[in-house]
Amino acid sequence: MQIPFVDLKAQYQDIKIDIDNAINDVISKTAFIGGEYVKEFERKFGNLYGVKHVISCGNGTDSLYIIMKMLGIGHGDEVITAANSWISSSETISQTGAKPVFTDPDEAYLSMSAEAVAKAITSATKAVIVVHLHGQMCDMDGIQQVCAAKGIHVIEDCAQSHFSEYNGRRAGTMGIAGSFSFYPGKNLGAYGDAGCIITNDDALAEKCRMYANHGALKKHHHQIEGINSRMDGLQAAILSAKLPHILKWTKQRIANAALYNKYLNNIDEIILPVVRPGSSHTFHLYMIRAQRRDELQTHLKQHGIETAVHYPAALPNLPAYKYLGLSGADFPFATQLQSEILSLPMYPELTDDSIQYIAGCIRSFYR
Repeated sequence: MQIPFVDLKAQYQDIKIDIDNAINDVISKTAFIGGEYVKEFERKFGNLYGVKHVISCGNGTDSLYIIMKMLGIGHGDEVITAANSWISSSETISQTGAKPVFTDPDEAYLSMSAEAVAKAITSATKAVIVVHLHGQMCDMDGIQQVCAAKGIHVIEDCAQSHFSEYNGRRAGTMGIAGSFSFYPGKNLGAYGDAGCIITNDDALAEKCRMYANHGALKKHHHQIEGINSRMDGLQAAILSAKLPHILKWTKQRIANAALYNKYLNNIDEIILPVVRPGSSHTFHLYMIRAQRRDELQTHLKQHGIETAVHYPAALPNLPAYKYLGLSGADFPFATQLQSEILSLPMYPELTDDSIQYIAGCIRSFYR
């Protein structure tokens, strides 16, 4: 068998007519930047997600930066985020002029905890970027309670958690704003870079929309200096074509995770992902912790199975953050995870036979 980590071609073949028609429509109307297809996606995504404002932008990284800038975060401020995330979560903090402050993950769910956030707060803390990793939301009730007591903004990084839920509320709807990436490999992915901001705050929505479009809500009417972060019409049309399928795809991901749990059960050398009570984990990633991880990854590759490591270095251990004077000892669990975590193939089109084959290869390795 040859099993890719993500099979975007299989997804395309499944809805080929819808995608081809969407692309042809945009080209026929030459609606390449902004315009009706972007507005249509914003409306449809907002309606399906249950949120008042959707502000499209060029990518998920920009969406985080825009939110922070429009909340007035800058020099002298601190923003708390996860140590075990992609660099977008922290580099955007630095880009505003603020200082990133990292937290070690919770050992059960591998994500930010209210306890760790509370310990990281100082008089300079202005916001917390909560990163909902792998498809599972953090303890938002606990984190919000900690932040509300200090008047600290909660921003949700939902790049890996489209339509995930915690106690009946969706990722991105519990803080002041949510940031989404539609990178091609995401649960809802474009065919290039794209992202959006969601919020129910009218004033923040207007500021974000203005800032992402050169500081103007109307062409040539620049109220402020902004940046150029606009979604392409092609990407918006492709996302709109995919949107009717996302809830079905999400259910398939959850079902595939259950099959992994079934076939990988009772292998002492690996730890399976744990679902937080009250959560709907949408499994952007199915991540295990494995003894002899690198050897296992090589073994799976030799058997035609593509895997990935998210992420090979905790953020505070990267050369980019050497200036902060941190070390792996400051984030012991995030540092430990670097050599253990392994993401197995996960996508809606993954078959029962493929999952059984992957599980069999893992069992044979440890035998």
